[in-house]
Amino acid sequence: MKNSSKKNISVFSHFKYEHLLAGISGGAISTLILHPLDLMKISKRWQNYDSSLGKKVLEDCTGVAPNVWGSGSAWGFYFLFLQFYKNWIQQGDTRYPLGPYLHMLAAAEAGVLTLLVTNPIWVVKTRLCLQYGNEDAYLSKGGQFYKGMSDRSSKFTETKASGGFVPGMFGVTHGALQFMTYEEMKAFYNQYRKLPHDNKLVFAAVSKLIAAAATYPYQVLRARLQDQHHDYSGTWDCIKKTWKYERMRGFYKGLAPYLLHVTPNICLVMLIYEKFTT
Repeated sequence: MKNSSKKNISVFSHFKYEHLLAGISGGAISTLILHPLDLMKISKRWQNYDSSLGKKVLEDCTGVAPNVWGSGSAWGFYFLFLQFYKNWIQQGDTRYPLGPYLHMLAAAEAGVLTLLVTNPIWVVKTRLCLQYGNEDAYLSKGGQFYKGMSDRSSKFTETKASGGFVPGMFGVTHGALQFMTYEEMKAFYNQYRKLPHDNKLVFAAVSKLIAAAATYPYQVLRARLQDQHHDYSGTWDCIKKTWKYERMRGFYKGLAPYLLHVTPNICLVMLIYEKFTT
C-alpha cells in the first residue's frame, strides 16, 4: 500500500498546473485578438467551399465564444500534458536532454489527450461558423439551427460530436512536428551557438510554418467533416470527393489566410505562455 501511494504521488507530482493556466491564458487572449483572421480562413469559402456542391458560406460567424473556449482549453490541456510527459521522461531533471525523438513523442501523446478532451468544442465552433440562411429555411431542410454556444451545447447530443476526429488524430503530427522543431531550435542556440534563446517568437513562427506546410490538408478535411452542410460518409469519402472535384488544390484551400492567422497566433501564445511560466 505504501509503495502504491508513493507511486501515485510521484505520477501526480509531474503535473504542473501553472502550465494549464498559462496555456489557457495564451490561447484565449490570442484568439480574441486574432479572431477576425480566423473568420477569413473559415467563413469566406476557404476551407469549406466545396466545388462539387457549390455551397455558400456566410461571412458573419457567431463562433467567437466556442473559438475562445476551444483555443483556451486546447492550449491549456496541451501544455499541461506536454510538460507532464517531459517531466515524467526527465524524472524531474530539466537538464536531461530529450532530443528530437522524445520531444516528438511527448508532443504527440499530449496532442492525442488534448484532442480527446477538446474535439467536441471544435465541432461546436465550426458548425456555428458555417451556418447560413435564416432559421426557418434551415429547419425546413431538416437541419439544426443554433443561436449560440449554449443553444448548440444543449442540442449537442442530437448530432455527432465526433466530426473530424480521424483527421484530427492525423493533425496530432502537426503539433508533434511543431514543438519538436521549436524545442530543438532552442536547444541548438543554447548548446552550439552559446547564445540565449531570446528569439522565441522567431522559433515559434518558423516551427509553425514548417508544421503547417507539412500537415495542412488535415485542416481542410477536419473542417469539411465538421460542416453540417456536407454529407460525407467518412474521412476517406471526403478525401475522394475533394480529389475528384478539386484535385490537389482542394487540400490546400485557404492555406494563405491560415498562415496569416496561425503565425501571429502561435507567437502570441508562446509569448504569453513563456511569460507566465518563467
